[in-house]
Amino acid sequence: MRILLTTCSYQDTPGPHHALMESQGWEIVRERGPLSEARMLELAGDFDAFLCGDDGITRAVIEKSLPRLKVISKYGIGLDKIDIPATKELKVPVLFTPGVNHDTVAEHTFLLLLALAKNFVYAIDGTRAGQWNRKTGSELFEKRIGLIGLGRIGQEVARRARAFGMEVHAYGNYWPEDIAEQFQITRHDSLDSLFSAVDIISPHTKLNAETLHCVNSDRLALMPDGSWVINTGRGELIDQAAIVAALDSGKLAGYAADVLDEEPPPADHPLLHHPKVIITPHVGSRTFESVPRQAMKSLTNLINALKGEGECNCANGVI
Repeated sequence: MRILLTTCSYQDTPGPHHALMESQGWEIVRERGPLSEARMLELAGDFDAFLCGDDGITRAVIEKSLPRLKVISKYGIGLDKIDIPATKELKVPVLFTPGVNHDTVAEHTFLLLLALAKNFVYAIDGTRAGQWNRKTGSELFEKRIGLIGLGRIGQEVARRARAFGMEVHAYGNYWPEDIAEQFQITRHDSLDSLFSAVDIISPHTKLNAETLHCVNSDRLALMPDGSWVINTGRGELIDQAAIVAALDSGKLAGYAADVLDEEPPPADHPLLHHPKVIITPHVGSRTFESVPRQAMKSLTNLINALKGEGECNCANGVI
């Protein structure tokens, strides 16, 4: 078996997944993802399986990979970079790893939120420069946070928000009544209703045609002046131009994200150097605890699928 391994955190973080992979006797080709469609097309056709991150796995890549390609194992849960309809049509199983990183992503969401609220970057930059600049921050207590999506990550953000004494609002097709009751979450029947009721928006939903740019200028206008947006989901969930305009006008006091529309970004990306923006390099799920969980899940999914036995989390219904 010849396997293409592209995810960097899998390769860089210690854990039992390394020994288990070596024990399979596979030929492993390592690349530093996320890989573009062009690079994937250069590699396609010579592998039995992909163990991938957010690489551009388009219909063209899948078609060129056949007939040799047997399975795609995604390290993570986001499938928007994979052409799922094409995988269904061409009968290529796509595996993924739900339930392995919700705690750490929720923690990172609050890291970003607290950094905005307390002017954390400004304070650290000042003291490192030998200055003692003191800028007044804000409490999270009794602030109103709006969650787009109430899946595993959204639920964990709600849990932490309640611990901070925040008021939690949410919108989503999936609605766990027990969790909503436990954390006193107010349900909204539309995104417009959600935006008009909160000071903070945090999307935790998959990227698709319906959620693309769900955070846009019309909805930002419904929020009070001085609001915040936190994004640990996907860069394309926000309309970038709308975010920049809202920051410049004062509608938003800050924007913090772990994801961008292009990763890694060009040096002149408009969000990288804005004074009201904090960007981290897609490390929200990259911890010494979560990476081995995610890596082992993606690897055992792959092993079981190639053997045709045992449990594997199939996202596209092919197996």
